[in-house]
Amino acid sequence: MSVPQHIAIILDGNGRWAKAKGMPRNYGHTQGARNVEKILEEAHNMGVKYLTVYAFSTENWTRPKDEVDALMKLLRNYLKTCLKTAKKNNMCVKIIGDKSGLDPDMQEQIRVLEEDSAQNTGLHFQVALNYGSRDEMVRAMNRIRTDMRDGIIPDTDITPELFSSYLDTDGIPDPDLLIRTSGEQRLSNFLLWQLAYSEFYFTDVHWPDFSKDELKKAIDAYENRDRRYGGVKNA
Repeated sequence: MSVPQHIAIILDGNGRWAKAKGMPRNYGHTQGARNVEKILEEAHNMGVKYLTVYAFSTENWTRPKDEVDALMKLLRNYLKTCLKTAKKNNMCVKIIGDKSGLDPDMQEQIRVLEEDSAQNTGLHFQVALNYGSRDEMVRAMNRIRTDMRDGIIPDTDITPELFSSYLDTDGIPDPDLLIRTSGEQRLSNFLLWQLAYSEFYFTDVHWPDFSKDELKKAIDAYENRDRRYGGVKNA
């Protein structure tokens, strides 16, 4: 099986999954977080090197306050769990997104998690938190402008390589495969630059029900694609 090096996943359908079971939306988010742990293990066992998940977008702040508060509480707890998982499984964790928009205690949790796991050599796990791709690109451009003004980098033409180095994903290979669950077929402001040559896989399965078998289906579909870059077949 030709396993993609980097898989990105839009974790969609938690609320709808819960509603179908007569449960509150927050129950779906809790079960969705638990499923992340399962899929991390399965992806690593299949040989995936990088996994990036879309946990909370810059647009999610517009949801009802009680749901946002519940999500923040869930994410705080998940960061604690992730620290234990990283130590146990030799996993390197990086949070992408605008961390300055998060509460100070969450920023500190993220700092500890990233520092403690930085030297781990297993699966590289990226969590998009307070992330929006347009916001990421604007932040990158502002940093480039500032560094040019301050003489840190030459005031010259901006190349794709330079721009990429200022994104949150600097040092991480672009995703080979994007998976979106729950039937939606759009990117929702996720990794717009990085997904330029990625394969897309959409499934009607809600995220809490996305299993090892569903992951294998996505990878099988990726394997059967005729991958081309710039018109040249990827052998």
